[in-house]
Amino acid sequence: MSGELNSSSSAQALWRLLPITFTAHYWGDEIYGSILLEHEDENPVEVIEEPGTLAFWPLGNAFCLFWGPTPVSRSGEIRPASPVNIIGKITSGLEAFIDEKPEKVKVRVERG
Repeated sequence: MSGELNSSSSAQALWRLLPITFTAHYWGDEIYGSILLEHEDENPVEVIEEPGTLAFWPLGNAFCLFWGPTPVSRSGEIRPASPVNIIGKITSGLEAFIDEKPEKVKVRVERG
């Protein structure tokens, strides 16, 4: 799977940490995992507009990937547990990733 980060300060802070590896957990059609990054809210959003969105969740210091509804979504929307900072998007390979859904998954994010 490939993705790109945007120019936000949250994304730049993540870029400086790469590569990172963490155990991710599923929450509906989202995976998230704690990372060693602390960053304040930065234009936080409560609803994700596009499947494949990458985000940082300041409340949980977590990296997130959203592709569909979560347990708190309404009417098919993509809604995080609480506001997140959008940091990028998946550009290829999302379909293959979401076809399998193990309970926990090891995720490695690295510069491409």
